[in-house]
Amino acid sequence: MKLSEHPELKKTITALPVKEKDKLLLRLLARDKVLTEHLHFKLLEDPSDLEDRKEKLKLLADEAVPEMQRLNAKEALTKLRKLMKEMNHFVKVTKDPVGEVELKMYLLSVVPLTYRSKTYSFRDYATLFNAYYTKAVAALIVKFEKLHEDLQFDLSEALNGLLQKIYNSKMAGAAAYQGLPEKID
Repeated sequence: MKLSEHPELKKTITALPVKEKDKLLLRLLARDKVLTEHLHFKLLEDPSDLEDRKEKLKLLADEAVPEMQRLNAKEALTKLRKLMKEMNHFVKVTKDPVGEVELKMYLLSVVPLTYRSKTYSFRDYATLFNAYYTKAVAALIVKFEKLHEDLQFDLSEALNGLLQKIYNSKMAGAAAYQGLPEKID
């Protein structure tokens, strides 16, 4: 049920006494951890805390890279998905589109693109890893293009470095199939 579909409910809620509204808000917050964290971020944190959150995520990515170099493609895909989940949680909490592009670009640029092959496997996890990675880059480009042109100018060098890394690897075929450009202007 959407609140916008029920204007009478919205009027009734706004007419409630403050004490009752507070009680309902706190009950709602108790059920939704992301909303609670978002409100904490919005009401109690300042811009330096946003930078701290970004640095923690970059550190998490940096710590994962040496481990990922020893993994096979299946394990690396699992690790990459977990790291992307952390990045997505950051976005849900902070609602920072620039930070999302910066962090995902950083993560995708530090992740190695070659892995050990697993000897007995029914699935080709290297192909799955390549597909996931190139789709993540394609989604990143869409978000990049929604940013202000000044921000795009600032981030374009890093994005072009990421695209060059992809096209200089064995992933070039998957990137071309996905329709990734070789360079952003």
